[in-house]
Amino acid sequence: MASDRSLEGYAGKAVGRYSSLFTLPSHAKVVLLLLMVCLSGGFLAVLPLKQSPFGVAAGLLLGAAFLFITLSADLAVHYSCMRVDPIMNLRRSSALSLFSCLVWFAFLSFGGIAGGLLGSPNLWARLFLLGFCAALTLRLLVYSTVSSAGWGKVFFSSIVQPTLCAIPLFFIGPTLGYELNLRLLLFLPLSILLVVLVNSLFVASVNHVGEKNLGVASLPLFRAFLANWMEGLNEPLETLFERLGLERSIKVSLLAFRSSGRVKAVIVVPAVHPGPFRNVGSSPLPHMIQAALEDKLRCVVSVPHGLSKHGLNLTSQLQNRKVVRAILGSIGFSAAESKATPPVQVQMDGAKANCQIFGDCALIALTIAPQTMEDLPPELDLIITNEAEKHGLSAIVIDAHNSLEGQFNPEGVVEPFKKAAVKGLEEALHRQRSPFEVGAAKVVPEEFGVEEGMGPGGISVLVIRVGGQKTAYVTIDGNNMVSGLREKILRNLREVGIVDGEVLTTDTHLVAGVALTERGYHPVGEAIDQAALTSYVRQAAITASNDLEPAEVSWRIITVPNVKVIGEKHVETLCLVTEETAKKSKKLAVSLFSVAGVLLTAMLAFL
Repeated sequence: MASDRSLEGYAGKAVGRYSSLFTLPSHAKVVLLLLMVCLSGGFLAVLPLKQSPFGVAAGLLLGAAFLFITLSADLAVHYSCMRVDPIMNLRRSSALSLFSCLVWFAFLSFGGIAGGLLGSPNLWARLFLLGFCAALTLRLLVYSTVSSAGWGKVFFSSIVQPTLCAIPLFFIGPTLGYELNLRLLLFLPLSILLVVLVNSLFVASVNHVGEKNLGVASLPLFRAFLANWMEGLNEPLETLFERLGLERSIKVSLLAFRSSGRVKAVIVVPAVHPGPFRNVGSSPLPHMIQAALEDKLRCVVSVPHGLSKHGLNLTSQLQNRKVVRAILGSIGFSAAESKATPPVQVQMDGAKANCQIFGDCALIALTIAPQTMEDLPPELDLIITNEAEKHGLSAIVIDAHNSLEGQFNPEGVVEPFKKAAVKGLEEALHRQRSPFEVGAAKVVPEEFGVEEGMGPGGISVLVIRVGGQKTAYVTIDGNNMVSGLREKILRNLREVGIVDGEVLTTDTHLVAGVALTERGYHPVGEAIDQAALTSYVRQAAITASNDLEPAEVSWRIITVPNVKVIGEKHVETLCLVTEETAKKSKKLAVSLFSVAGVLLTAMLAFL
């Protein structure tokens, strides 16, 4: 069974692995490097054979020819085949040409040195042709795996530069003592045919991994991942997820506070996992909900994490909008209650349940901080809501998602959380319900972004005063928190008169797959200055405390039907496919292209 974080963890590893391949200098710098490689390569390739002014001139001429042909071919490829390709833009195509020229000139330089020492221009020419094959293989491999263009465009983009760069051999070869023959003309088409055949076998074998396990070829999936990581495009990946998605009914819980005839604050708890990463699927859903409600109600909105796992990732922005529309259509709160209990916190075997009853609705936040916690299983939500119903209560259950340091066993915490929540409900029911006051505030620190682990929703603070006791619900738009930070924040809030509360995160995955770390993201407080963060929370809490007004509360629990989710099975299979594809690609590349190299070398021996 793959872990609940497997897809997100894979994203982090893959970003670290593949981003370096596509983190390139500007196009101008790539062209400058190409100029240096071609001129120095041509010089080193010819001078050992002709140690004379003529040799210098011939080498520089060869390099200049490579440079001119390569730049022209890159432009032709870009404007004819790759102009709309999401990955292989002009800069990346030119970078590929830079690498292929490096490989080719490595062969040429070795051929020049060996040919000069042995007095064999024929050896130089053979290595020239072997370099041609290596460059063609590299280009065909990259274009066929990375580009979304059709086979014809991929083939043209791969072959045009090497073929044109082979032309100088017919002019420079005879001046260096190499006698051209018909076998040379035969080698070029045969070598192209062999390279194409080997590459086709490689592509078919890699694609088979995905087709066998997922019903989707591996390379289109890989390209979709790259389009998202490199260009921020979510459509290719979401198109695949929509094909694989399963329809589910999604629960969304809302708790709204009214004061002075208007909605002052809303807590929204969707039973959706906000993933898998970056802007794909439901990753931006917490902020989408927050922004939509804030725009309509002009109030502070918190969207803490519901009890959900990666199997409940929505497949696309289409599904996100369906959920947001359903929420916006459900905010006509009618009946309101004006009394609440003070919060009750119960701890059982490390599991903490913070329970506060508003009218006939229990708000329950679960945490095991400072121990590590990750996604709590949805079945726990059902257990707790059923227990609440036995007491005549509705229940809104929050996964505080606020402590991350080591490993987490979700199955091992179900029973302790159940006991803590039930006991919390029972104790809260025995507390006196009194009129309450509500204040709310929000701050979005400009210096913290997704790279540091904070989403665009920033920090929202809801302060509730019951019987003179102030409680704060702090929601931070991030994916979990470093262990111990929750306790620092709560201690700091006590200094300003807030004696109880909980710190929650949204579990937004806008931050996931962004940082080049093993996890692929920074939990709140890992890359963010904790003192500055605590100060922001404190100031927001003070603002909310100064805004306290008598309030009423309403709640709704809605079900959004026919929403597509990726599904736990498909999440696991996606992880399996990506890992198996990476492993098989390495093995195939070594075996197939090694065999091709041996065959091409054997063919050259007869020239």
